[in-house]
Amino acid sequence: MESELFKLAEQLGRLLKASGKTIATAESCTGGWIAQTITDVPGSSAWFDRGFVTYSNAAKVQMLGISVQLLEDYGAVSAEAATEMAAAALTHSNADIAVAVTGIAGPDGGTQEKPVGTVFIAWAHKSGAATVVKKQFSGNRRQIRAQTVKSAIEGMWLFY
Repeated sequence: MESELFKLAEQLGRLLKASGKTIATAESCTGGWIAQTITDVPGSSAWFDRGFVTYSNAAKVQMLGISVQLLEDYGAVSAEAATEMAAAALTHSNADIAVAVTGIAGPDGGTQEKPVGTVFIAWAHKSGAATVVKKQFSGNRRQIRAQTVKSAIEGMWLFY
């Protein structure tokens, strides 16, 4: 999986570099894995601006400015939180495009409404365009996180 992720990031990097665009990340359940995958690619400083690892709700509020009320109303694992995280990553960076992820990687923390493997991935463009998807991944913690990283990077192709 690691080499597959690297290849995806490398391809994304070529596309972004050619267009002169940069990206930022805001990550919760992946703990910086998306940013790590991107920065594993030599030359990624040409197209990667920065990453925010906002694992706790406090970090989401302090680093990204996510509203406490939003987190109370919808939860940290929600389409609303992911969308706000992506928009905030753009606000707090020089990037053209951002991706944000929040979810429940397990093995615990899931509920009947949001079982383990529930992940929201959002992409935002500085033009104001944004999209969010809900995924239901399966497997162990590492597998769920790897699938999230893969989907986040692949989604950049579609959103770009």
